[in-house]
Amino acid sequence: MSWGRVRGHEAVARSFDAAWRKGRLGHAYLFVGPAGVGKHTFARDLARAILCEKRSDRLEACGNCIACSLVDAGTHPDLFLAGRPDDAVDLPIELVRDLIEHLALKPARGGRKVAILDDADDLTAEAANAFLKTLEEPPPGSLLILIGGATPDRQFSTILSRCQTVAFHPLPNEVVSGALTERGVADPTQRDRLVRLASGSIGQALALGDDSLWEFRAALIGALSSDRVDAAGLGKRWIEYVEEAGKEAGARRRRASLVLRLLIGMLQDAVRLSHGVPAMVADTAEAKVLGRLADRLGPEKLMAWADRVAEADLQVDRKVQLDLVIEACADALAR
Repeated sequence: MSWGRVRGHEAVARSFDAAWRKGRLGHAYLFVGPAGVGKHTFARDLARAILCEKRSDRLEACGNCIACSLVDAGTHPDLFLAGRPDDAVDLPIELVRDLIEHLALKPARGGRKVAILDDADDLTAEAANAFLKTLEEPPPGSLLILIGGATPDRQFSTILSRCQTVAFHPLPNEVVSGALTERGVADPTQRDRLVRLASGSIGQALALGDDSLWEFRAALIGALSSDRVDAAGLGKRWIEYVEEAGKEAGARRRRASLVLRLLIGMLQDAVRLSHGVPAMVADTAEAKVLGRLADRLGPEKLMAWADRVAEADLQVDRKVQLDLVIEACADALAR
């Protein structure tokens, strides 16, 4: 099976191809794995292969027919794409009902229908229950793909028991590096730093390429390295920077999470320096500042700070009010 956009998940692609050739393709799948590793891209390519008008015993798309073009554009009448709106906390049940209605209709082209639902971790109990009949009695020729988070832990048991779970793992560094090169990150030093921080996620590597993020990181290093941290001032600047991401709650949460993860990396660098080990991310100038911070605080307090920041990141993921999370984190780092 050759899907040009599938990188690092060839084994998963082969398993789907084998199921297709044996006539054992399931009707519902739950994709789990870290954000930015290609779960949605894989789902779209799978839909393209299934809806392709070029018939083959292999699960692959020709890339040239009208159906392939419509899938690429997101306008194929037999493909339903949806996810949690940026300004919503949960997946609206109305959206789930639209998806169920789509699968129940006869295909407009060919004999199959596909629905891809992003942010499946944000299903409410009511929305999950609405899925049950469709999962238990799927319409003929239908395929439902739910895209969840890093693990299936946040899914309702009623969903888990009726879907085949497919795990997507972090991508190899060379795959992430290649993707950055293709997207114009030509400086090898910058590219290597992004790869180290990306944890196998192309999406995270691209998000970390925002220059303003690194400027704010430098300001954080300066603020935390001072003899006395101004918690109120730090929290205010932090909230302002997050709000600059835009009005959508999703964009603000993504930026808040990126800052927190950069901060964790910065604190881990300081711990390394306190043990005489070179920093992984900080450049020479930053390493000097972090070295002074390490000397002043010591590894135990640095790790306590890192744990507190990780807790804040978890709160962001759970959609706790952002300004409260940031203010509490800034206050903890000022002690």
